[in-house]
Amino acid sequence: MILQQWASPCGNKCTNKYAALTKIPWRVFCKKGCNSDGESWEECLEDCNQICYKDPVLKDQQWSAYIDRSPGAASYSEECFRACVSGCSYKFDVKPEEADKVSPNRKTKSEIEPAQKPKPQPIHPIYPPGDMPGTSA
Repeated sequence: MILQQWASPCGNKCTNKYAALTKIPWRVFCKKGCNSDGESWEECLEDCNQICYKDPVLKDQQWSAYIDRSPGAASYSEECFRACVSGCSYKFDVKPEEADKVSPNRKTKSEIEPAQKPKPQPIHPIYPPGDMPGTSA
């Protein structure tokens, strides 16, 4: 049996669009769009937002969005989103021109500002020589 017979038509379109070796990661995100659980174009796009743009992992620590499973640099998140939208467009038979107009409704990581400056560390008293408190080992 030929491999293309096993793959979905949507997945085949992603494979063809992102055939170059340098495009393999984007092929994966395109196929995630194809396999989205969303039952409408809008739900599929929201899935793409959740896949490619992550919220902070630690509460009140915006920088922690970097440690989640998103693609990494802001430009990678944008490429991920574009690829995922392509998969959604194949899945729901949306014209490529319309898919190209879609923009994420999330902030990119470069737009995320640190929530707070780190608190200064407490200063420990410095004891002059001879006045050091005794400790036993």
